[in-house]
Amino acid sequence: MQHKFGGLGIAMVTPFLKNGRVDFDGLTALTNHLVDGGVDFLVVQGTTGEPATMNQSEQQDVLEHVKKINASRLPLVFGQGGNNTQAVIDGFKSFDFTGVDAILSASPYYNKPTQEGIYQHYKALSENCPVDIILYNVPGRTASNMSAATTLRLAHDFDNVIAVKEASGDLGQVAQIIKGKPEGFAVISGDDPLVTPHISIGGDGVISVIGNAIPKDFGKLTHDAIKGDYKSAAALHIRLLDLIDLLFVEGNPGGVKAALETKGICGDFVRLPLVPVSEATKSAIKLEIEGLA
Repeated sequence: MQHKFGGLGIAMVTPFLKNGRVDFDGLTALTNHLVDGGVDFLVVQGTTGEPATMNQSEQQDVLEHVKKINASRLPLVFGQGGNNTQAVIDGFKSFDFTGVDAILSASPYYNKPTQEGIYQHYKALSENCPVDIILYNVPGRTASNMSAATTLRLAHDFDNVIAVKEASGDLGQVAQIIKGKPEGFAVISGDDPLVTPHISIGGDGVISVIGNAIPKDFGKLTHDAIKGDYKSAAALHIRLLDLIDLLFVEGNPGGVKAALETKGICGDFVRLPLVPVSEATKSAIKLEIEGLA
């Protein structure tokens, strides 16, 4: 039986207008595009959603809009993290979590806490969070790695810590978590280029960036791998590899927003300090997207 947060989850972008405001029409189009594309769950205000450049009111408005358009069709995850533990806990009291199934919370960035500090941070979140928690290990952004031992300690100690999004890029570390995890704890890939090998060693799926643009193609790859059809999954994986690389070559979410613009779903506007990808990269992305049609 597939975990509630197994299969293909999408780290949704936040569409913006040229004037910098949230593009709610684009958000409607994106939400329906993903639901109709057969994804398994939605992640609102993950890193790809640019929450670092949005205030709390905007984040709540985006969440409420996705909830309305999704209309309970798919489980919803809401990104809630930070490097000030008490501020994250205080934020729990400010947001309306109605209709939210779990939060995705990145390990604290910049401070570079010890493993014990990471454990105590999540312990405090666990004791105060009104919904389940998906841990998020992304050392490329946080500048510190959450070890397999720390992930497993949290997974075994707290019933509401139900999964980890592993974006360390270290399949050995992923395997150690899969080996030692409690029953019912999901190990989700945070790296689109590693989803097939991740699932092949017992992983549960992926929270994807590229899936914003091509949910049906990336969904087939993910679900084929989960079913054990690695020949089909690998063939799709290789076919999509150049597009995956292009979407990240000038940073995220600039690349995937260029792909979404190509598909007519929303514009490619981002908020400073991010900027749109170059015309050369955008043209290359467009060629790859059109080649998949």
